[in-house]
Amino acid sequence: MGITVSAYAATSATAPLTETTITRREVGPHDVAFDIHFSGICHSDIHTVKGEWGRTQYPIVPGHEIAGVVTEVGAEVTKYKVGDRVGVGCFVDSCRECDNCRAGIEQYCTGSGMVGTYNAVGRDGERTQGGYSGAIVVDENYVLRIPDALPLDAAAPLLCAGITTYSPLRHWNAGPGSRVAVIGLGGLGHLAVKLAKAMGAEVTVLSQSLKKMEDGLRLGADAYYATSDPDTFAELKGTFDLILNTVSANIDLAAILSLLRVDGTVVELGMPEHPMSVPAGALIGGRRSISGSLIGGIAETQEMLDFCAEHGVRPEIEIIEPTYINEAYERVVASDVRYRFVIDTAGLRN
Repeated sequence: MGITVSAYAATSATAPLTETTITRREVGPHDVAFDIHFSGICHSDIHTVKGEWGRTQYPIVPGHEIAGVVTEVGAEVTKYKVGDRVGVGCFVDSCRECDNCRAGIEQYCTGSGMVGTYNAVGRDGERTQGGYSGAIVVDENYVLRIPDALPLDAAAPLLCAGITTYSPLRHWNAGPGSRVAVIGLGGLGHLAVKLAKAMGAEVTVLSQSLKKMEDGLRLGADAYYATSDPDTFAELKGTFDLILNTVSANIDLAAILSLLRVDGTVVELGMPEHPMSVPAGALIGGRRSISGSLIGGIAETQEMLDFCAEHGVRPEIEIIEPTYINEAYERVVASDVRYRFVIDTAGLRN
């Protein structure tokens, strides 16, 4: 018999999220059950709820930035015990057998594909439901340990926004002597600034305007420029080793590529609505690259959590009650949050 918990779900692309109950699976031999204490609101949640990213199965409980405390473990679990502080990010399973899973980059699973924390189907045939709820049951191999130095509320957004920015910074060797630019200072961008600075890079924010400049510099940016100012591109031409594009809007890629040094890379982290054209000359002229990055594997996500604990990296959060979720969605869409909503799920726990 499974575990019945309270949750907030959407029943259609246009319906508000409302309180309901869902059933979690019975704890199996390798499962970890934990009470959810906090769940971040990611823009991906909103896109999925509104059916903007392909097929959404309703009712859907979103949430893939989940932090809580273990309440039960399966008989063969070796990694966790009752009382441990844990989290779950964007996926809860993968095939475990393909080259990518074996290499620890399960997010790129080429077998059955990674199983999303919500709006997916697990190996038990049941639909997955996310963190806007009171508790969850996940295989121990897809659970993360939250270091004691990280408050649970601050840890939650790291499990998507944190790893989404940490992984490309690590992959493209951001650190002392490198120049990193971050396009956009939102939920992803503000963490990219903090992480790149903690890694020792010189960090510049590129934003449409200078309205968040004071915040950007406070968060650790060394410089802040407005992309609406044509002088920005003349002044910064050939400056950066790495540019992280955290926005999901269509941008002038040729102009952005011109800001790279020889062998520099632009990494796409957002999902623009329309394809963006890339003039070949913008790549050829400086042996420049454009790439993309998707969250991170379990081992790298754990590495990121440990790094944040060690270096004092925390997201800027606004704590809300579950009853405020729909208003929070409206504010995220309007870019009216600095910089991440986190739901306190106390009212949903049994």
